[in-house]
Amino acid sequence: MRAYERLLEYVKVKTPSSEENMETPSSSCQFELAERLVGEMKELGIEDAAVDGKCYVYGTIPATEGYENSPSLGFIAHMDTVSEFTENPIHPVLHKNYDGQNLVFDEGGRVLDTVLFPHLKNLKGRTLITSDGTTILGADDKAGIAEIMTMAEYVLRSDVPHGKICLAFTPDEEIGRGADHFDVEGFAADFAYTVDGGAEGEIEYENFNACEAVFKIQGVNVHPGSAKGIMINAGAVGCEIQMMLPQEETPEQTEGYEGFYHLIKINGSCERAELVYIVRDHDADKFAQKQQKLKEIADAMNQKYGEGTVDLQIKEQYRNMAEKIRPCYHLIENAKKACENMGIVPKIQPIRGGTDGARLSFMGLPCPNLGTGGYAFHGPYEHITVEGMDKSVEILMELVKIYGIIKKE
Repeated sequence: MRAYERLLEYVKVKTPSSEENMETPSSSCQFELAERLVGEMKELGIEDAAVDGKCYVYGTIPATEGYENSPSLGFIAHMDTVSEFTENPIHPVLHKNYDGQNLVFDEGGRVLDTVLFPHLKNLKGRTLITSDGTTILGADDKAGIAEIMTMAEYVLRSDVPHGKICLAFTPDEEIGRGADHFDVEGFAADFAYTVDGGAEGEIEYENFNACEAVFKIQGVNVHPGSAKGIMINAGAVGCEIQMMLPQEETPEQTEGYEGFYHLIKINGSCERAELVYIVRDHDADKFAQKQQKLKEIADAMNQKYGEGTVDLQIKEQYRNMAEKIRPCYHLIENAKKACENMGIVPKIQPIRGGTDGARLSFMGLPCPNLGTGGYAFHGPYEHITVEGMDKSVEILMELVKIYGIIKKE
């Protein structure tokens, strides 16, 4: 079975994670996909495939006889999707021999526009997969799952010698909790890759440093007719805080290694208000400066309106895994080699986000990220190509071969 055929089936199982639910998994629907994957893995011959009580799926392919001293190589993808655009059932649509032009979705009136997505012209002649335009596709990261499963099938059906291969599929990655209960010791891989990136050939090992910052504002609410010198409008203070931040350092105005402040939620009234930000930067010093800027704003507001008006809470989410990958840079060099061996130009670029691998790298499992062949994740414009998925599988297979001939020191 080809990877895209698996994807078409996996996306029909809705698996949005829920930030509001603090249990793991955050949505019970993720167990449906987990159980399905375990069954499929067992059918392939992965005898120890299992899902644990937290909805983590694990399985191993034993090393070929005589290759037990090769590094144990892991491949990881996540089962959950974002919760946005998941109200309706997902209906994947294949567009064979795509012409590289604007594509009008079957439903909803949306257009996959080559001006907004200029890479589309490079996909001319391929088979493009989208949703019907009313939902996400779910290729993030069910494409990664499909590619790992297809690679596993090829390994088990071929006579390619290999070291031990460790597979894992995680819940709740989209809400930043995918590594919370990951059993690194039980997984028993020496190194791993997440398969959770964009175009085939992408290799990523530098991600954002990340935190969440919450401003809680306590106002003083009195009748507006007699408010002079008394009222403190919490909502207005919130607006003031937003305008004190660098207006050019937002997601829509930054790229590459540029960090940002992103206001993701705001609510309140004259009496109380709350602003929730995510703060991102690849550079640790610049990241610290951003956090200091937030603290200075909170202090300035309390000095202006009175102590206790603004409470700032900062919570670290993840760190840049580059410092953990550089000592194991063979992971990047071998990924480049795998791409080149398959005729694909490798593209090393920073992740403008995070992956399970970022946290796993700090938990003792060095884990850069590889592309899946997909684009425009997290919305109704999400798309992927059959050919890109096939190439991604070839890259995974090549990595299995490369690490199979390496011997542990």
